[in-house]
Amino acid sequence: MRTGVGYDSHRFDEARPLVLGGVAIPDAPGLKGHSDGDAVAHAITDAILGAAGLGDIGALFPDTDPAHAGADSVELLASAVRRLREEGFRVVNVDATVIAERPRISPHARAMRERLGEALRTGPAGVSIKGKSNEGMGWIGRGEGLAAIAVATVAAAARDGA
Repeated sequence: MRTGVGYDSHRFDEARPLVLGGVAIPDAPGLKGHSDGDAVAHAITDAILGAAGLGDIGALFPDTDPAHAGADSVELLASAVRRLREEGFRVVNVDATVIAERPRISPHARAMRERLGEALRTGPAGVSIKGKSNEGMGWIGRGEGLAAIAVATVAAAARDGA
């Protein structure tokens, strides 16, 4: 068993739709980013790559590559999971926290767990999503953007490819 930690943050962008954990969230500003700006998927991708000793999201999907412009970050996560499996690992579980004043995460957590669980090949039971406020402090508290942190556990994959 190995553990990795991932972090990502983005500024809000009123001109873009908000996508977190692969779920479109209505009535909230989107996030600036080269891909779809999904900070949750980005933090989880960094956590699983780190746990397996495979670098980070920027090395695997550089923001200088036009092929990733506007990309679905959960699809990028699924690609990272395939890379882990090629290296002999499987994801056991992920625990992610979104730090934001808005939007509220709890109404969307179940849908995020389902979408992310598919990409991670854990099912929703292998994914935890929580939202926390920054209590009005700092750039997050001022509503300039949000951050996500994730912890992932990976294990050696079974020899039969499971």
